[in-house]
Amino acid sequence: MAHRSPFTLVDVFSDQPLQGNPLALVPDADELPESLMPRVAREFNQAETTFLLSPTVPGADWRLRSFTAAGVEVFGAGHNALGAWWWLAATGRLGHRDGPWYQQLGSEILEVGIAVGPDGLVDVTMRQRAAEYGQKLTDRAALARALGVDDGDLGAGDGLPVAQVVSTGAAHLLVGLRGQGTVDAAAPDAERLRGLLPTVGGQGVYLYALDPAEPDAQVHARFVNPVAGITEDPATGSAAGPLACLLHRHGLAGDRLTIVQGHALDRPSRIQVTFADDVPSITGRAALAADGTLNLPV
Repeated sequence: MAHRSPFTLVDVFSDQPLQGNPLALVPDADELPESLMPRVAREFNQAETTFLLSPTVPGADWRLRSFTAAGVEVFGAGHNALGAWWWLAATGRLGHRDGPWYQQLGSEILEVGIAVGPDGLVDVTMRQRAAEYGQKLTDRAALARALGVDDGDLGAGDGLPVAQVVSTGAAHLLVGLRGQGTVDAAAPDAERLRGLLPTVGGQGVYLYALDPAEPDAQVHARFVNPVAGITEDPATGSAAGPLACLLHRHGLAGDRLTIVQGHALDRPSRIQVTFADDVPSITGRAALAADGTLNLPV
């Protein structure tokens, strides 16, 4: 007999449906066998599918498990987590208790803040970890070929490294490019990137330039992660935090900045990043796109 389980589709880092980064969310997933979670994620075929579960460690309010469309479990606090907390707040599942709230992601417990504005829109703020700065990729020719850009287009200037792995929960290779047009015109080669990324300990690639498409933003970005089966992601909180830390470290970001992403996919997204004691938090909104029911062979 099939097990019927509700699901919802949430568009994250935008307050409008069909923009931002789509997330498949399965609430009340404690009864689902772990073996089914990656299969459900493959069925949805979204960048990530998140399952809401009861916590297994003291101090956490919810446990979140997220899988890519390739069935790979990921642990960064990005759109996968922000969309889940937005849904919890928007559907009244958080009750009337004031925050902060705490989420269990793998072995981490991270703080979450919820704010409802006078317009009724919900802002979710998620604290990430302090940045860990990893290896730099120095083979410019190989990197340019893997990204489908000219060698001369590499580097965002201002003394920034051309390509460095930084993690605030997920280790991504941050690659600066000459300008917004170069970011949008890049044609990443999945096979070449799958060969390059493990050499520096990177999971995905965050391409960025410092001349964004929206005048009130500071950074223009794209994200690909062929290692986890993500062709391209419209908004990536787990990469925005590391990039903000890198810019902050080099004196190119204050205590608040805005990253825009998704323009190349016609899914514009906005990610706000703030700092407290050099630890980043990301803030964003979301919108409900769809509801439905899964019929699962449990």
